[in-house]
Amino acid sequence: MIIKNFELNITKLSGLNFFLFYGENEGLKNDRTKLFINNFKGSLEKFEESEVLHNTDRFISSIINKSFFEDKKIIIISRVSDKILALIQDLLSREIKDTIIIFNSGNLDKKSKLRTFFEKDNQLVCTPFYKDELRILSQIANNFFKQKKISVSQEIINLIVEKCSGDRKNLSNELDKISSYLLKKEKISLEEVVKLTNLYEDYSVSELADNCLAKNLKKTIKIINENNFNIDDSVLIIRTLLAKTKRILDIKKHQNENKSIDQIISTYKPTIFWKDKEIVKSQVAKWKLTDVENLIEKIYNLELNVKKNYQSSKYIISDFILYTAS
Repeated sequence: MIIKNFELNITKLSGLNFFLFYGENEGLKNDRTKLFINNFKGSLEKFEESEVLHNTDRFISSIINKSFFEDKKIIIISRVSDKILALIQDLLSREIKDTIIIFNSGNLDKKSKLRTFFEKDNQLVCTPFYKDELRILSQIANNFFKQKKISVSQEIINLIVEKCSGDRKNLSNELDKISSYLLKKEKISLEEVVKLTNLYEDYSVSELADNCLAKNLKKTIKIINENNFNIDDSVLIIRTLLAKTKRILDIKKHQNENKSIDQIISTYKPTIFWKDKEIVKSQVAKWKLTDVENLIEKIYNLELNVKKNYQSSKYIISDFILYTAS
């Protein structure tokens, strides 16, 4: 059965032994797992899927044949996939007492046999962990700076949050960097934050891809001229351009479901931040569905071309972006 992450409560879910936590929000996943561990009051064991599958008989035996003096325990198996489904089915046929197993995975699409199996069985708990919304991450960042008694502007909060790609684990890492840097200082400037988090590099690439896809040629040329992109930036630029193009394609397909562009963008996952909404709308308006599909194919070919001609990659990518933006 599907249980939302904020509904997870080990007391209310007592009697259930198997939990599937999946999704790309590792920070939120870690937070909920820690709550489970703290409330369970038992021993903790951690495994990778590969370790368990390497010797399934030994793993099953360690669960079934517990010592009389052995306490309750919680087991976390990370990086799971459909490969572990047979083991889970085997465990379900046995009597499991005083043991909770959390199966931890990254993204699992609707075709995943493991996800489907957990969703349809009322004795199993399936919990997705989607990216955090901007307002949630902003609240976490604001609380952090208030507790540290550090003065920051909302502009700084926004920059840090957008750097985190909707994952509070990334946010925590960025806040730790800032905290270590500040020590006893009570104020931090925008320039210091940018330097600490490498924001200029990431934002220039993102801004380049956004304006290219919005066919804002003048701004695209300006970004290329103002930033000293080099061959080491090639893969990042291509992957950023590809990800944003795929987002346009996804939104275009949703438009065929008679939804307005505002409805699609406001509910889109991963979350489209407020400052990006207008340029995303502009991108969607500028492209036909078939043209976006063709562009994705061209970007794949671009990456192959760049890998074959790496020393010339800067010029190859620049020409491609300017042609796409025109």
